Amino acid sequence: MVNSFSDSYKAAGVDVTAGYKSVELIKSLVARTMIPGVISDLGGFGGLFELDVENIKRPVLVSGTDGVGTKLKIAFLMNKHNTVGIDCVAMCVNDVICCGARPQFFLDYIACGKNKPERIASIVEGISEGCVQADCALVGGETAEMPGFYPIDEYDLAGFCVGVVDKDKIVDKNKVSEGDVLIGLPSSGVHSNGFSLVRSIFNVNEKNIGFYMEDLGKTLGEELITPTRIYVRPVLKLFDSINVKGVSHITGGGFYENIPRMLPAGLSAKVERSAVNVLPIFRVMQLMNHIPEREMFNTFNMGIGMVITVSPDEADKALEILRAEGENPCILGEVVKGDEGVIIC
Repeated sequence: MVNSFSDSYKAAGVDVTAGYKSVELIKSLVARTMIPGVISDLGGFGGLFELDVENIKRPVLVSGTDGVGTKLKIAFLMNKHNTVGIDCVAMCVNDVICCGARPQFFLDYIACGKNKPERIASIVEGISEGCVQADCALVGGETAEMPGFYPIDEYDLAGFCVGVVDKDKIVDKNKVSEGDVLIGLPSSGVHSNGFSLVRSIFNVNEKNIGFYMEDLGKTLGEELITPTRIYVRPVLKLFDSINVKGVSHITGGGFYENIPRMLPAGLSAKVERSAVNVLPIFRVMQLMNHIPEREMFNTFNMGIGMVITVSPDEADKALEILRAEGENPCILGEVVKGDEGVIIC
């Protein structure tokens, strides 16, 4: 038991004892994520992880960091905090696997106006669930109580992930060639990008967050709070079975910004518009704000959260593997010559 307290610090707005209570509440949540390699306990000065490199000739560490952005405003309005942690993990691990890496461990950073232990535990519940889905360990984190900087009922959330890949197996976009096939994996909704525009379109507030929307089949809040999908298991299964040439996580910037990141100069992605199963939330937003379709594809994932490039002779096998992993993949199009980056037709 920590024998630490400060009445003076508490009077200034920081309750160190609340921090200790938060740690006690999250211990079981962190324990859910423990995998081989973790050699430290919660509460130390650093998270220790021993890499298993027995089957990796030239291990390369791959790191990724991200936050949840203004999607947190939805969590505040709904007073629902146990899913945004999934978003935080997803935004990091989904990037790391684009390099071919297997996520190993994750750390979080929560900054708040007032440390409410039960709410912190709720946030970490989501982080823990995200780590379980990504098969990586939550080895540490930081909760910073910052009165006067954040409103007492608000917080920010960010994370950091480290993965490992054999140097010879790093995804190399220079291996992508004309005629390669583009495979799309469905998203669960808006994920965690473009929420400044989303909130503007719906003028999201306490009054309308609970409105049931017929086109969505759920309330506005339920749709928007839906956590980002984590693609670690199906994508890594592909790496184990076929030659994956490129992987693109469709985040902010949509198709036009993210897909070209996995293509070498002189090649573009030709996407068949009819192959994209645009989710209802995107159709609603486009109609409500009269947004040109190109801008929609340049801001949102539109229903596709991950795009994978494989050679034509391995496309059928890739689809079979992904379906066996519970995915519902689709052929989006192909790689063609040109410098347009992305062509949607």
